[in-house]
Amino acid sequence: MTAAKSGGGAPPLCVALNGALIHTDLGHESLFAALSARPWLILLMPFWLLAGPAVFRVRIAALTTLDAAHLPYDERVLAHLAEEKAKGRRLVLVAGAPSDGADAVAAHLGLFDEVVTARGVTRAAELKQVYARYAYLGGGARGDIGAWTGAETVGVANARPGLRRKLAGRPVEVDIPPRGGLARAAVRAIRPYQWAKNLLVFVPILTSNHLSNLTAWMMATLAFAGFSAAASGIYILNDLMDLAADRRHPRKRNRPFASGRVPLALGVAMSPVLLALGAAAGFGAHVLPALGLYALVSLSYTIKLKEFQLVDVFCLAFLYVIRLFAGGLATGYYLSLWLLGFSTFLFLGLAFVKRAAELKSVDAPHVRLDRRGYSTDDLPILTLMGVCASFTACILLTLFVQSPEVAQRYASPMVLWALAPLILFWQLRLWLSTARGYMHDDPIVYSARDWVSWTASAVAVAIMVLANHPNLISGVS
Repeated sequence: MTAAKSGGGAPPLCVALNGALIHTDLGHESLFAALSARPWLILLMPFWLLAGPAVFRVRIAALTTLDAAHLPYDERVLAHLAEEKAKGRRLVLVAGAPSDGADAVAAHLGLFDEVVTARGVTRAAELKQVYARYAYLGGGARGDIGAWTGAETVGVANARPGLRRKLAGRPVEVDIPPRGGLARAAVRAIRPYQWAKNLLVFVPILTSNHLSNLTAWMMATLAFAGFSAAASGIYILNDLMDLAADRRHPRKRNRPFASGRVPLALGVAMSPVLLALGAAAGFGAHVLPALGLYALVSLSYTIKLKEFQLVDVFCLAFLYVIRLFAGGLATGYYLSLWLLGFSTFLFLGLAFVKRAAELKSVDAPHVRLDRRGYSTDDLPILTLMGVCASFTACILLTLFVQSPEVAQRYASPMVLWALAPLILFWQLRLWLSTARGYMHDDPIVYSARDWVSWTASAVAVAIMVLANHPNLISGVS
């Protein structure tokens, strides 16, 4: 829009939308939101780009709805703008393109007197055409650098230290430093705590009773590295696709990408690198086919399958079981059908725990979760399904314990019967924690931080050792 030339007094304060007011780029946000809703658009986007970046952004923006209420605003910038507004100063929100959603942001905040569009490379000239004098608050993008050169006074928000030094000698109204902690936030984005799930690749060594095979341990370690790197790459994609949903979640809104602590562009660069590292490690461990299948199902789950009821929990269970299968490929100690059956129902139960925990965290009836096939009304039936899966897993475990295969591997297989009540106790405790609201989304991560789960794991290992060396019992007595 066209504004009147500014007169005397403080010049209007022009504020950059991306990078200064919000810790993200709305163009990138629209891209991932569009892909999340319509994954097949990735096939058309190269043709859209031929029409130019501006047309591309307009087409992408037309496919999405901006949720201005949950964007990662910089509270320090908002506080400064509120102070300037109270002084009667004119505030202008500057967007790089009409499709950036600046109108929705301005309407939500209620701080800005007007919204203008000024392209990056010509931003200073365009602002000069509208205002005889202006002050500019930016974060250091290419358009901000140009706008600073034509500004009467400058404001800096979240700019790199090197860029801020280039403004030395310029009259600075406000200097808001970067929040810092980018490296730590980037590490959080790859979710190393989730790597605990990949310890499942070591299970075939334990169940085959070949703990002294160093080669098997080395191959399993390489498989562990491959699954961890690939999983981290997929977690990043998941976060990029779920930005809007995560920001409406009471805990997930603090994730690195949803909170804006890690730029979306960095996530786009990190994900393929991690996936490539995972593929290289998987090739070395001879588990590349299993890892590829894991990645395919996981990506399908991230993009669309998580939205289908029941399909999502079966996918989650499969992603656990494929790790066990990969462990067998890496070590040469393949799992029996009994053990595969037990693990399938065990992990199906854990998948139901995960979904039930998400529903439990929403303390309101008739609420449908974002990008999920469930509402809070489904919690009772999902709990029933999950508990039934937990009991079924233990029934299969008891049948496995009395199989001829176990009798050949262990000196005293009867000792292994103690595993059934122990594992059932652990699963039922997870369900009790879920019902009480203690479970936070992922039962494996919860167990990794739970001293009772660690104790149960230690007892399980002791049971397996005693089953193989029953003389230890007589030695102790």
